[in-house]
Amino acid sequence: MIPLMLFTDGSVHPPSRIGFGAYLAVTDASASHEVQVKRFENTSSSQLEVETLIWALRILQPQAVTLYTDSQTIMGLSGRRSRFEERGYLTRQNKPVRLADLYREFFRLTDSIDCTFVKVKGHQRSRQKTETDLLFSLVDRASRQAMRSNTHCI
Repeated sequence: MIPLMLFTDGSVHPPSRIGFGAYLAVTDASASHEVQVKRFENTSSSQLEVETLIWALRILQPQAVTLYTDSQTIMGLSGRRSRFEERGYLTRQNKPVRLADLYREFFRLTDSIDCTFVKVKGHQRSRQKTETDLLFSLVDRASRQAMRSNTHCI
C-alpha cells in the first residue's frame, strides 16, 4: 500500500483570530492537485496547524499517510505526548494545557493511522524547491490567499 501524501498549512489574521487551513492529498505526484481550504475562527497559528491536520485526517480517513508540514507544533507533539499524559494534560501550575482537547484528538487520530511526519521548509526561492516543496507551496499559497481575500470582510 502506498501511503497518502498529505500537505497541510494555515494562515491566520491575528487581530481577528480568523484563519484558513489548507490541505492537499496526493497519491500520485503527476495527478491533478486540488487544494481544500477551510475557515477557522477563534484560532492562533499553532492551533490552526493542528485544527487543519485534524480536519484533513477526518475527511480523508487514510490507513497510511506521509504528512508534510512546516509546523513546529505538529512536529513536536509526539515528543511532548508522554509529558502531557503523565501530568494529565495539566501545566506545572496545575492549569489545563492550552489546546489539550486538540492534542488529544491529534493523538487519537494519528494512533489509528500509520503516520510519517516530514518537516518542510516554507517560503523558499523557486529555484531551490524540490517536487515536495512545490506541492507544499500550493497549500501555503492557498491558505495565504484565502486569508488575504477574506480580511477585507473582517
